[in-house]
Amino acid sequence: MFTSIIDSSTSSISVETTLILMAAALVLGLAVAGVYRMTTEKHTQNFLITLALLPMLVEAVIMMTSGNLGTAVAVAGAFSLVRFRSVQGTSREILGVFLSMSIGLACGMGQIAFAALFTLVTILALFVFSRTGLAGQETEQRHLRITIPENLDYTEIFEDLFEKYTRKARLEKVKTVNLGSMYELCYQVTLKKAEIEKEFLDQIRVRNGNLTIVCGRTAENAPEL
Repeated sequence: MFTSIIDSSTSSISVETTLILMAAALVLGLAVAGVYRMTTEKHTQNFLITLALLPMLVEAVIMMTSGNLGTAVAVAGAFSLVRFRSVQGTSREILGVFLSMSIGLACGMGQIAFAALFTLVTILALFVFSRTGLAGQETEQRHLRITIPENLDYTEIFEDLFEKYTRKARLEKVKTVNLGSMYELCYQVTLKKAEIEKEFLDQIRVRNGNLTIVCGRTAENAPEL
């Protein structure tokens, strides 16, 4: 069983114990930030700093409440609501925040060994998911806009290409452009491989008469968490 390094027989915590807990929380936070940077293509420096320092901040909140877990979680929850109430964030960003907070909670209770093991297992799981493709498909996701003449039936014209080059494709909207003489089709697609993007677009150009095609990464203008 894991044991806490905090002496429960006294109400005070020594400076040495406090520094050890803060250092452990910071080191584990830096590990989480480093792994997040390696496994996630879209990230900001501010968010990486947040992941690195959040465990130490949560650990400090736990210690300021004298180890009262209920009070500490309530205070930390209030802090998080102030910052994150208006920005939804991606699922992986939310995972990173909760992972950092969990590390801080464990370190604040003096459970350094548990925090280290928990962090190691989670990091290994993230690496496995990223390498096997379960969590690494962001580089293949595209927002695709295709312009076609108004005389083309867009319902099935690209279906064979989507089946060949994409894992999934969804038509999100259709609008008329150029005074109604053309259609603009907006798709959300996931390529089978990022390397086939040019070949995929070349095949579409053959079908749409070499009219305008716009292909870009999804969520490029996503708000920063």
